[in-house]
Amino acid sequence: MSFTIYPAIDMRGGKCVRLLQGDYDKETVYGDSPFDMAKKFANEGADWIHMVDLDGAKDGKRVNDQYVIQAARELGASVQIGGGIRTEEDILHYLDNGVTRVIIGSIAVSNPEFAIEMIRKYGNVIAVGLDAKDGFVATHGWLETSEVRAVDLGRRFADAGAETFIFTDIATDGMLSGPNIEAVRLLAGETGKSVIASGGVSQLADLAKLREYSSEGVAGAIVGKAIYEGRFTVAEALKEVEESC
Repeated sequence: MSFTIYPAIDMRGGKCVRLLQGDYDKETVYGDSPFDMAKKFANEGADWIHMVDLDGAKDGKRVNDQYVIQAARELGASVQIGGGIRTEEDILHYLDNGVTRVIIGSIAVSNPEFAIEMIRKYGNVIAVGLDAKDGFVATHGWLETSEVRAVDLGRRFADAGAETFIFTDIATDGMLSGPNIEAVRLLAGETGKSVIASGGVSQLADLAKLREYSSEGVAGAIVGKAIYEGRFTVAEALKEVEESC
């Protein structure tokens, strides 16, 4: 199976930022233009760009959507977006404006029936984002933790037809401490679907290690802070996973 690198752009207040373990009070600003950052990543060879509307995740509505749509329309890379997507109108707003994949997260926990309806209606352009603390799904910009286990919810959505999951271990996100590979493999194994790992990637060796499990359904990695901190470039990440094939 292929393994895809997804450079990440987290947006807050129209800027590119990173949060430490999802804490809105622990923010680092890395750029003033989400579109310019997306263009930079695309120019380095990224086939996909992962964008997150942090304001939208917190407020429950689209806030930074204009930057997402600009990237989707003007760049050659495919764009996936998460954050603040609560309604079918939100989904269509992005799909109708060139976005390739829409990620549903909090609404999947609070209203799983709606999520299942959207999965069945729109198919593989819908990805399910499962962000977990100690194995339990967190919602609303990681401000709340549910009593639902990520693997249990994953199985339910896989049975409904979901093909792609994005799994974030909040404990590792922004920590540059290495991804929670076992949790990613567990979700892939339990669902039988593609799982994109998010959180903790700190070095090229982390990507090579994740790539080893592509045959088990580990289909890619979202990379943020390591790129912004200059640990490696998008081009180097792409080269690493190509060489580890």
